[in-house]
Amino acid sequence: MSARKARGSAGHPDDGRAHGDDGAEGEAPNQAFARPNAVADYLSYVEKERDMSPHTVAAYGRDLDAFCAFLARDGGAEGWQWETVDRLAVRGFLAHLTRRGLAKRSIARTLSAVRSFYRWMHRQELVQANPLRGVGSPKLDKHLPGWLDRGQVETLFQAAELRAMEGRFEDVRNLAILELFYSSGLRVSELAGIRTGELDLVSGQIKVRGKGRKERIVPIGDHAVRALRQYEVRRDRLVAELGAAADRGGFWLSQRGSKLGVRAVQLAMTRLLDLVSEDAGLTTHSLRHTFATHLLDAGADLRAVQELLGHASVRTTQIYTHTSVERLKQVHRQAHPRA
Repeated sequence: MSARKARGSAGHPDDGRAHGDDGAEGEAPNQAFARPNAVADYLSYVEKERDMSPHTVAAYGRDLDAFCAFLARDGGAEGWQWETVDRLAVRGFLAHLTRRGLAKRSIARTLSAVRSFYRWMHRQELVQANPLRGVGSPKLDKHLPGWLDRGQVETLFQAAELRAMEGRFEDVRNLAILELFYSSGLRVSELAGIRTGELDLVSGQIKVRGKGRKERIVPIGDHAVRALRQYEVRRDRLVAELGAAADRGGFWLSQRGSKLGVRAVQLAMTRLLDLVSEDAGLTTHSLRHTFATHLLDAGADLRAVQELLGHASVRTTQIYTHTSVERLKQVHRQAHPRA
């Protein structure tokens, strides 16, 4: 079956649908570049039919734009076609990303976007073969995630509780955020995106919309429920005082009544985490790592932790077992007389 040709180069623009730049990671814009029809159609497909989040769709777009811009620069006066792209061209693109200094993880992500795009084009009969089949992803370095031990957790909560006892709205709110992070293991985007009505403090659970807009139910511990109830009382009082100036839909509010964004939540938690250790590089994601590590240390089932974290694959969750094993190795080295 012959494939339909799909033009896509700077020399042969499809339809003039330009975009802001030609790729991720800060590459300089290419004013002559226009996004090919096939890429635009693919992004529409993953957004509408696969229901990918806007953030993921935008990341795919940047990666594919970078690939197209590279092909346009390498295509010469005659331009290029999707059908003529081969493994050598793909490997040249990977070498180009490496020369630009991109991390292996960023290169692997870009390659994944191009591979997915070519699979879609093959199904649409835009190409007869997928040149990505013989191209392997770069081997990623394994980094164990940062996390807090039990002593650090106690220090962190003591500091947050002492501040909340002083009665300032922000401190009461921040304690509730901290308790919810540690109790549920939510991603920062999931926690910041909570809206009124999604928390059920009677049943002790929360409805979360995670990656890919997939919903899951996550239980909340008693300590978190108490902190959230105290915050709700203060939040309701603030909304009543501010009236129409308050954002009634957002659950996390500032003293002025505006909804907290991801960055504001990160900043609030970073200030608390710095009380534990300023040099450890702890972040809000460290709280998610701590949640998973402490569950597994206590004997929780890996599949159950996967479900709580909202991981699509159990392989992603297994990194936390590595953390636990490394901790046990350290204890063994320190305590065993012949270690």
